[in-house]
Amino acid sequence: MDSNYEVVLYGASGYTGKLIAWKLAERRIPFIAAGRSQQRLEDEMAKVPELAGHDYQCVAVTHDVLSLTDLFRGKKVVINVTGPFMQLGEPVVQACLAAGCHYFDTTGEADWMLMLRNEYGKRFADAGLALCPANSYMWAEGLLAAEIALETPGIDSVDLVYLADSQTSVASTKSFLRMCTKPQYHIKEKAPVQWPYATGYMVTMPGEHELFNALPWGGGGEPVWYLGDERVRNCRVLVSFRNQVMFRAVLDILERFEKECRDLPADEQERVTNQWGGEVTTVEPPREDPEVNRCVLSCYGRGKTASVNVVLRGNAPYIQTGVLGAEAARRVLRGQLQAVGFVSPAKAFGARNLLAALAEEGHLSWQVYSA
Repeated sequence: MDSNYEVVLYGASGYTGKLIAWKLAERRIPFIAAGRSQQRLEDEMAKVPELAGHDYQCVAVTHDVLSLTDLFRGKKVVINVTGPFMQLGEPVVQACLAAGCHYFDTTGEADWMLMLRNEYGKRFADAGLALCPANSYMWAEGLLAAEIALETPGIDSVDLVYLADSQTSVASTKSFLRMCTKPQYHIKEKAPVQWPYATGYMVTMPGEHELFNALPWGGGGEPVWYLGDERVRNCRVLVSFRNQVMFRAVLDILERFEKECRDLPADEQERVTNQWGGEVTTVEPPREDPEVNRCVLSCYGRGKTASVNVVLRGNAPYIQTGVLGAEAARRVLRGQLQAVGFVSPAKAFGARNLLAALAEEGHLSWQVYSA
């Protein structure tokens, strides 16, 4: 499909898609809002006040490689927001490769990230294209903190905890339930080690008096980025929520899954997590309020004698995802892409550049402490 638009936002009608659309509009980047239903696209885009007067086009497309390739042809950037990604994402990746587009998405699914690295990383690199999943609050924020920690000489291990205070979207709930039931890994002495299933951990957070329960949450994207990185010996990621009732509810679901579903075939497990996720979150939450929906990311960096604590204090994690998606598009269009193939957001654009973009919009600040 030939047009003057260089950016396609695929899955634009969803909760996160609308936030990326807002941030594209703020950057005055024309885009195609794509999805499977023309009417839903038009209805949902009309709910984004920042799009009034902005140059965008709603385009319905069948979710198959040929149709998506035709839509993507002649474009430069595709931002994919259709999850769960292991269930829906591969045709989008294949179409990007066929059409010659840089690919970005918002997933937290570590098994999806590993599949992209193993199956498509070299092909995208050979084509001079970026293949960049998890360009979102989760897992880019921990990655950015880890990169700052690794600037300290002697640091070779990073231990990260996310603490958020936002409601989850419908698609995110299905995605996180499936990824929490899949093998979850951290890095220990440069090798992947699997976390136990359905197991909680107690964590502390800078500036907090109370303790929080946390989960591996799929293992995190940071171990995927750092596996094989000569700088990193160990990498662990845990995720918590200020709403500890939600934590208990999720852990109950994961314990139920172990009792009832662990031995089911893979496709039946996917059906179950979709069903349960749809029961947990039935409607999309309102847009986040930065005054209420706050988040903290703590990264402890250690070496043989060196230590450092990088703390990111922010707000509105989903809106941060909108910023990261739109910022990726802007930087590609400006010729500021720094790496191709399977690349992290930090390698693609520079960790400090992305931190600055989030800070500029009032969503983030960071401090580095001796630990």
